[in-house]
Amino acid sequence: MGALRSFESRSAMASRWRRRRMCVLIADTASPAALRTISATTALLETNAQPPVGSRVELRHPEAGAIGAEVRALSDDGVTIAFDYGEHSVAFALAAIAADMSRPAS
Repeated sequence: MGALRSFESRSAMASRWRRRRMCVLIADTASPAALRTISATTALLETNAQPPVGSRVELRHPEAGAIGAEVRALSDDGVTIAFDYGEHSVAFALAAIAADMSRPAS
């Protein structure tokens, strides 16, 4: 019964890999950014940086490397960026997701 109970508890398992990975967003200057979501075409970052919509930026991830992007939207707490879809963007997104999922629990 105890095993079933811990198996059904999703919060501990989900929180282990859903921590936001710290990255660097390079616009005019380098700014810290927390990666909230990512796909092969877009990423949502929590950051204080507010580069203009349409401007080119670079996102640097500690394990996935770097990728160029375009700012698509701004919000009070972050920015949405879009990547050119291709092998590099898919590899970047998968590496970022895998890095977050394989981090040891602290």
